[in-house]
Amino acid sequence: MEYSIGEFSRKTGLGIHTLRYYEHEGLLLPERTAANRRRYSEHDVAWAEFLLRLKETGMPIREIRHYAALRAEGDDTLSARMEMLTEHRANLAAELDRLHAHMEALDAKIAFYRAAIVECDKA
Repeated sequence: MEYSIGEFSRKTGLGIHTLRYYEHEGLLLPERTAANRRRYSEHDVAWAEFLLRLKETGMPIREIRHYAALRAEGDDTLSARMEMLTEHRANLAAELDRLHAHMEALDAKIAFYRAAIVECDKA
């Protein structure tokens, strides 16, 4: 199935301005019709979803561009792409550990306040 830019925007949740920006940055490269209109495929939908996942997990646009460039080069870059994703995953795991430590500290402070409130109510 093929999608116009408007249809693709609705399907992916990406704004038309964002799609044009992603094309300018080389992140999405839709086919063009004889009338020079963009035509997106199901393959583009899957790629856009993955781009969003990279963005939402904090990968900098510079690295996303590099990943997209490697992807465009083909299978010779599979190892490099896997290495990038492995490093990104390690960064996410470290961030989760930091967030978990913050949650524990907040939980301890909340427990302190709960206990203090109970003591105040007894008095």
